[in-house]
Amino acid sequence: MSTDDRYLVVVNHEEQYSVWFADREIPAGWRAEGTSGSREECLDHIERVWTDMRPLSLRERMAGRTG
Repeated sequence: MSTDDRYLVVVNHEEQYSVWFADREIPAGWRAEGTSGSREECLDHIERVWTDMRPLSLRERMAGRTG
């Protein structure tokens, strides 16, 4: 693989993030988040924005118990 490969940041319905090759079809259950670049750039973005690693369904369940 070359260092020129382009990637997308993708996110699923549980608000979990990953990187995906920009030239490939995004798998079912995932959508493009809007960020693209080198793998390192995408991983750096994910590190900045994905601050709560818990799946959305767990966060909602826990918020219901404490609210």
